[in-house]
Amino acid sequence: MPIPLIGLAPGAPAVLCDPEAGREIPRRLQDLGFVPGTPLVIRRRAPLGDPVEIEIRGYRLCLRLAQLDTLRVEPDAADPQRARSAT
Repeated sequence: MPIPLIGLAPGAPAVLCDPEAGREIPRRLQDLGFVPGTPLVIRRRAPLGDPVEIEIRGYRLCLRLAQLDTLRVEPDAADPQRARSAT
């Protein structure tokens, strides 16, 4: 069952899902590789929770929670190495 990306625990692998009906993944995030089916991991959060460091497609980037509010993920507990090796 998909959960909001911002609710994912650091270090937990997940796969990006389609957004909820009536919502879209922002174009900038799509350009950065945030497309449905892509594995990712939240690597760490800032001390106050914002921003978060995300590893996706072999690179890491920091984004604010407000930029991630439309994204939903399916936790991927079956294969923890999958998100690290994604390209």
